[in-house]
Amino acid sequence: MIVWVNGAFGSGKTTLVDELRPRWPEALVYDPEMVGFVLRELVGVPTGDFQDLRLWRRQVADLAVGLIEEYRRPVLVPMAGVDPGYVGEIFGALKNAGIDLHHFFLKVSRETLEKRIDGRVFFPDDPEREEQVRRWGKDRIEPYMAAVDTLPGDTVFLDGGLTPPELAEQVLARIGVGSVG
Repeated sequence: MIVWVNGAFGSGKTTLVDELRPRWPEALVYDPEMVGFVLRELVGVPTGDFQDLRLWRRQVADLAVGLIEEYRRPVLVPMAGVDPGYVGEIFGALKNAGIDLHHFFLKVSRETLEKRIDGRVFFPDDPEREEQVRRWGKDRIEPYMAAVDTLPGDTVFLDGGLTPPELAEQVLARIGVGSVG
């Protein structure tokens, strides 16, 4: 099974997965951004968003399927995705491989997202790059808020204003896994 945690930059995807890890110790954590970082080094990303690379989308799905097939363990995926074509491409490949996919989306208000983005430190020794990352995150808030209506019909929407333990309990209950912690 794959539990895909989706949401805007700053919505709490990684925090939720970090909360799930000790409660579900057999689950592997797979961050598709790592695939994007590798491709950025190898081939570059003309648009600035590695999700625009068809190879990224294919590799994300292939690696997720491979993790399930090789290790027979559930996989937690903290990854944003709102382009309906891209989400459909990746999720379709997972479902075609017979993977049980649970898609969660963290809904968070614009004000909260901006506050979280402003409160994070990414590059403390590089103020210019720090501002670029903040601007990048804030520029993506609107597309994520608008995407709520385009996500797959089986998407489970979670209130991203809840605490990480509360969210973890909701996810585990929804997928039928008892909490350990």
